[in-house]
Amino acid sequence: MSEQFSRRDFLKLAGVGAATTAILTGCGPASRYVKREPYMQMPEYNYNGQSTYYATTCRECAAGCGLIVRTVQGRAIKTEGNANNPLNLGKTCARGQATLHGLYNPDRVTDPIKRSSRGGDSTQTMDWDAALQVVAEALKNNKPEEIAFLMGMAPDHLFDLVTDLAKATGMNSPVRFGALGMFEARATLSKAVENLFGGPGLPFFDIGGAQVVFSFGANFLETWLSPVSYTRGFAGLREALTKQRGKFVQFESRMSQTGGKADEWVPLRPGTEALVALAIGKLASEIRGGAMPRAFADVNPLDVASKSGIKLETLEHLAGMFANSTGALAIPGGAALGQTNGLAVAEAVLALNALSNNFGKPGGVYLSALAPNQTEHQRPASTQEMREFIQKMFDGKIKVLFVHGVNPLFELPTSLEFGGASKTVSQIISFATFPDETAREADYIFPDHHGLESWGYQRVATGSAQPVLSGAQPVVSPYYNTRATADVLIAAAQLAGGKFADALPFKDEVEFLQSKVSSLMNEADGSISGPDLPTFMAYFQQHGGFWKLSDGRGVPNAADVLNRNLSAGEAEFAGEGEFYFVPFVSPTLAEAGANKPWLQELPDPTTTVMWNTWVEINPETARELGLEDDDVVSIISEAGELEVPVYRYPAIRPDTIAIPFGQGHTAYGRYATSMDENGNVIARGVNPADLLGQHYNEAGDLAFAGMKVKIKKTGRKQPLSRLESIMGVYGVGLGEEH
Repeated sequence: MSEQFSRRDFLKLAGVGAATTAILTGCGPASRYVKREPYMQMPEYNYNGQSTYYATTCRECAAGCGLIVRTVQGRAIKTEGNANNPLNLGKTCARGQATLHGLYNPDRVTDPIKRSSRGGDSTQTMDWDAALQVVAEALKNNKPEEIAFLMGMAPDHLFDLVTDLAKATGMNSPVRFGALGMFEARATLSKAVENLFGGPGLPFFDIGGAQVVFSFGANFLETWLSPVSYTRGFAGLREALTKQRGKFVQFESRMSQTGGKADEWVPLRPGTEALVALAIGKLASEIRGGAMPRAFADVNPLDVASKSGIKLETLEHLAGMFANSTGALAIPGGAALGQTNGLAVAEAVLALNALSNNFGKPGGVYLSALAPNQTEHQRPASTQEMREFIQKMFDGKIKVLFVHGVNPLFELPTSLEFGGASKTVSQIISFATFPDETAREADYIFPDHHGLESWGYQRVATGSAQPVLSGAQPVVSPYYNTRATADVLIAAAQLAGGKFADALPFKDEVEFLQSKVSSLMNEADGSISGPDLPTFMAYFQQHGGFWKLSDGRGVPNAADVLNRNLSAGEAEFAGEGEFYFVPFVSPTLAEAGANKPWLQELPDPTTTVMWNTWVEINPETARELGLEDDDVVSIISEAGELEVPVYRYPAIRPDTIAIPFGQGHTAYGRYATSMDENGNVIARGVNPADLLGQHYNEAGDLAFAGMKVKIKKTGRKQPLSRLESIMGVYGVGLGEEH
């Protein structure tokens, strides 16, 4: 896979038009050129009309979807899914398509910089030799326990490198966090699996093989866990050529894009999801006959109907649908778990699957397969664990903080005070590709390559029956003076010497990658194999990773799930407001898409709003409050206050309001921010995380759906950009509302 190139050799390659097949890796004198492997074996031409295709991995979220990128004359011009990758089988989401807008973003950090003062605009460009020295001195001039890494949910190879470095030197283990993990309530789902099935892991829900699917808050067609994979599963549920078309029921207080695809949408009162799940379980058990399982014995369906706002007749109808199906599946997720009783919700919904007896069966629940080079399940930090990390910062226990792949000043609720805690850290070094809020408050920015310029791998945590390790390689040469963060750390460790050098004895990132995947070379059940490491790595690049050919999913141990006493309490809500507050992740922008104009211009699937934030209010509630579309209101919680224009949304409960998460950046480039009349940079839209207080469930996840808020009129208007036009769904301008 790799060769030693002299400068003269490289110039010769450039002369015959093949320069773009070799990528510079490493830092300083140890740098070398590494050959990329095209997805299709064809020569690299510089003539118009000739394309070369490379396989890599999407870095727009942590799911690990495989990409095929078409390049022409050394420029990436189109992304599509890798049809061979078992996770996404050739499909991508909008964010995967828009990753090119990150690659060509005009606001990328182009060089290593030193900031004169945190938050200031005055910066000084550095050369990489000086930058490496800064990192080396940060490592060797501080106690290991005073050094911390805060990392995002991707890429996994960099997390592995930092983990190895921490274990060998005594540094703090790297902490991983992402807003998507917070809104997925991933820690809650993992804890419920551990409690019920006796071991850690993420569940795999075989939606495509089911006949009836009940989803409690899981927006699996949008941003939840592995949306491309679950969208494929949903297509299988609806497929009617070879089987009966499956039914889908969504339980949630605000209709999501996923809920909009449901046969039945059930707008239950927030906080009653566990009660509803147990009531359906009891009624379904009665329909089937036999002894009543202990898990459902104590719930009173009539009482549940009163508390949830769902008629008893509706509960009985849903229970009959579940009981009479030969392939019923229940899924807990999203806002249903992001409450103070979220763990009880997850356990109650998973217990419905035990009643359906679908564990380890087609259309049922499995334990997700571990990736081929993984020995145990991993999950990002819960918000409670992030609070503990921030407290260590406040206590002065962290002197040096390295940040990569996460933007805590935007992704974490303001109430956690990461900004205040960061002021107690002596030195903050960011490896940001884009000038986000956290990078702006760092002392140094040593920019990483964009994902399409990078080597690496990502483990598929869920969504595939086969164990998958998605591989990444540069599809283009880096456009700016950036460096792979792995290369920076390897070179800095060598400069620091001693135990740091011993911990990372690699020439560069590529050699580290080889060390991590070499054990897969002779797997009998593998998708690729090779007689030697260079050949195997060439195949690894060419195919976009490595996966096993057999089903690697586990079967949950559900022997006593129905014999447990499951909690049936309601959630507790913080604040004195009269409205339940439901923040939801924008299905177009997610947590990191606001700097991509394609995504800003893409209409929201349910409201068609673009380029801004809105608050969804039921039309009846709006009428009672004297509100119209585009009226600006103040939303007030115990943690903060935001001003946002109104969108009258009929598919939301009258006692509930909702705001999308994804806008509200005060940095992150020209597309993510806006300008006031004086030319000052201001936020585009608002960040609903600013309204969230510090309330957690038993698994440590933030109770982000556990707030109550007040609404106050401001008397101002702010027209929203909507694809549906100003007439909207209410016929504005037609003389009457429809």
